Amino acid sequence: MPSAWLQRFAPRPPATALDLACGSGRNLRWLAEVGWQVTGVDRDKTATAPLRGLAEIIDADIENAPWPLADRQFDLVIVANYLWRPLFDTVKSAVKPGGWLIWETFADGQQTIGRPARPDFLLQRGELLRVCGDWRVVAYEDLFEGGVNSRFVQRVAAVRPASPTLGAA
Repeated sequence: MPSAWLQRFAPRPPATALDLACGSGRNLRWLAEVGWQVTGVDRDKTATAPLRGLAEIIDADIENAPWPLADRQFDLVIVANYLWRPLFDTVKSAVKPGGWLIWETFADGQQTIGRPARPDFLLQRGELLRVCGDWRVVAYEDLFEGGVNSRFVQRVAAVRPASPTLGAA
């Protein structure tokens, strides 16, 4: 099932999207179904194999190899259940001016109920707000979700500022 956060904030009309660390493609599949031209990136070739007919798939270890999308930008970048802080600026630069970043992943507190438990993989309070501080933040959550798949989660939906107009004061 795709992310409810993504479904709520994905801009319309569909254009180009990047699903970073797409895994088996729960969000990628939905984006493709509703008309997005999707690129998925993940290091797990087995997980991405069934997605090859739906989207452009790039097999890459984005933590230990060069960024595979140099000079490419997208109208939407989605990151779900993935965190690698050294890529914050790189991920933001993959969003076109006026484009959207939708990011949701585990937050501090998760270590008290399960995995992931390492601080490297858990957002600190307000971290996504700080990362997107120079963008227009449309929505933000930092909360505990109870239920069958209880988790501490942080989410942001933000729009990259459009390029400044030449001659503007």
